Parts: sequence; C-alpha cells; structure tokens
Amino acid sequence: MSMSRRVAALSIAAALTLPLAACSSPNKNESSTESGGQVTLTISTFNEFGYDNLFNEYMEAHPNIKIEHRKAAKADEARNDLNTRMAAGSGLSDVVAAEGSWLPELMQYPDKFVDLTSPSVEGRWLDWKSAQATDAEGHLLGYGTDSGPTAVCYRRDLFEKAGLPSDREEVAKLLDGDWDHFFEVGRKFTAASGIPWYDSTNSIYEGMLSQVANAFENSDGTPIPLKDNTQVKGIYDKILGTLDISAKYSAWSEDWTAAFQKDGFGTILCPSWMLGVVEGNAAGKTGWDVANVFPGGGSNSGGSFLMVPKQSKHPDEAKAFADWLTAPEQQIKAFKTKGNFPSQVKALEDPALKEYSNEFFNNAPVGSILVDRAKAVQVRVYSGPHYAAIRQVVGDALTRVETGVDDADASWQKALQGYDDLGLE
Repeated sequence: MSMSRRVAALSIAAALTLPLAACSSPNKNESSTESGGQVTLTISTFNEFGYDNLFNEYMEAHPNIKIEHRKAAKADEARNDLNTRMAAGSGLSDVVAAEGSWLPELMQYPDKFVDLTSPSVEGRWLDWKSAQATDAEGHLLGYGTDSGPTAVCYRRDLFEKAGLPSDREEVAKLLDGDWDHFFEVGRKFTAASGIPWYDSTNSIYEGMLSQVANAFENSDGTPIPLKDNTQVKGIYDKILGTLDISAKYSAWSEDWTAAFQKDGFGTILCPSWMLGVVEGNAAGKTGWDVANVFPGGGSNSGGSFLMVPKQSKHPDEAKAFADWLTAPEQQIKAFKTKGNFPSQVKALEDPALKEYSNEFFNNAPVGSILVDRAKAVQVRVYSGPHYAAIRQVVGDALTRVETGVDDADASWQKALQGYDDLGLE
C-alpha cells in the first residue's frame, strides 16, 4: 500500500477550484426507475472485492437497474483515477470504493459526497469502522466493506526448535501482554534458535500505530509537530531497540517474499488479508499457525468503503445499491468468494465466518480468531489529511536505520527536516 498521499491531496484540492455540477437527489416518484426506464449505475472498485456475483444478483432483483463495473488492478490506480475525475468535476462512478488509508483525503471534502446516513444502516458496523467514515458534523460518507483485524502468525516448528510452546492456545497465552513483553519473548526465541523474531521494523511500526488514537494529528485535523511528538518518538526508539531480533526485510520486497520459503523469521503480524499473502509466499512449506493474540490488545489494518459522489445522476439508487452491497448478508457472500473479512456486526456472528478454518495454518479456526481480534479493537485511530505523509516520514527514518544508512539520531534529524519540508505549519 502506498504511504505518501501528498500528490493526491493536491489533486483533490484542485477540485475545490472547479465547479461541480449540481446534483440534487431526484424525487423517488420522478426517477427513471419508477417510470419504467432503465437506470445504469456505475461502480468503481480495485483489487478483489468479491462482488461480481453480487452485481448479477442485484440486477436480477432490480430489473430496471443495470450495473457497470469499473475495476482497477490496484488501489493506487483507483485512487489516482478518483482524484483526476474529482478535480475535473465529472466522470466519477455512481459508487466509488475508497481504501481506508486514503479515505481521510476524501473526508476533507464532505460536500462532494452524498450523506449515506440511513435508519437501515444504524448499528451495522463495529464502532471504530463507521467512525472512520463519519465527518465532524455526523454525516456518514462511506459504507464499510471489509476490515483487517490482526492476529499473530507464527512458525510452530521454529517455536519448538526454540523450546517455546507451539500450540496456538499456549502461544496466545505466551504472547499476551504489551509490546515490551512481545519483544522479550522474541529475544528468548532468537537467542535459542538463531532466527529473527519478526520480519520488518515497518511492520511493527504499523502495528504499534494502530493502537494510537492521535499519532500524528489532533482530532481537529491539525498536525502534531514531530519535534514535540514524544509518543511517536517513543515508538521510534522502542522499535530501533529491537533491531537485534528483526530480520530487517523491507515488506513486499523480493527478499521478504523469498524469506517465507526459508526460516526467515518466527512471527509476522497478520491482518486478515495477510493470511493469503503468507500462504502464497510460503506455498509448499509447513509449520505456519495463527495465534489469537496481538501485542497491546486489538489492532486493525486495512479495509475499504463505498461512497456516492454528488456527481452521480442517480444518488438515491446508488445509495440503495451501496447499502445492499455492504449489508451483512452480502459481505458474507464476498467473504466466501474472495476471503474479504467483513466489518458488519451481524456478519461477525455468521456461522460461515465463525466456523471457517484454514488447512495451511494447521487447520487454525481463523474465522473465530479474527472475529475475536475484530472485537478486541478499542482505539479509534484518527487518520486525517496529514496522517499518511507524516507516517511516511517516520517510516523512512526507521528504514534508514534498519538498512544501515544512518544511525538512530541522524535518521531522526532527517525525519524532523522531512516533516518541516511537508510545510504543514
């Protein structure tokens, strides 16, 4: 996932200087659907949302609705297209998907999106999920799709080699505690096995940030000056104090991918979507398992939303379509199709989800584990317009130290300069 959002923020800002066509919601009695005409709704997504069969199902139930799907191969492609069309003032789909990491850019312009508040969706999502798409005035601008509750994936065979418990319930008890405890167990593991404890400092960094309510910005959107940000500096120092147990890989690099075929590391933080990544990279290898635990409590990483731009010529029909797609019943179908973990409260109680197990991970009951992990999330992370850019500055600083380019102090000074270069104050 791309970290830097500055270019996108500028392109969105450009939309403010361009007139948008007025698109008031049509009266239900006057819509083309009610008069017997056909309404074509376009929807833009990226990667795999698991919706293809759902589109056909919706059209069968709504004969006057035709769905046209525009799918980008990657999230950044969709984001760039959305920004371009938003700046132009036309051309957006009736329903657009937005990844949680760049949703804050769009939340700066609530007047560009339809308020999706509706009695039909009250209480539909976990609180922290719906909070991400709710603006300061209480308008719901996005319907949540999937989420990324996070557990710990670990190498059962390597734990045994290190003389540590390997049963997943015992491992959950072993790792239960704060981050200091997680690193303490890691040192025992590495000392006994000679194998790194975790894969990458930036992976740990993302996990720790997921438990901080206001890491880089105050809740009013104002940035927290990095030079005064003792909380983030504390995270930076703590992580760099564990380089002796890090594999020092750059996540998603060729070396990182290849490490899954070797004894590259003992643990990796596993959002729901990471399970498929691990299974794919470690194909043919045995020993992976999943523990129902996360350092410091709960954590969510990733997840997307559906929004309805005011450019839409059919905002009522688009809203109804997005409502239906993100209902628990449909999200369970998407989970069965592509494994996207739902964020809806009722979906978390569905037997199809709770009883799901994964043979690759030693038949771990990953469905029930991730349901527990989703419910364990307590912190509502404020991710405003500057979050991604500042996060990248600090992440780059960690990478410089991890790769030996700089020592911790020199790299932090570069981070402070990088923050100043953002021109946020």
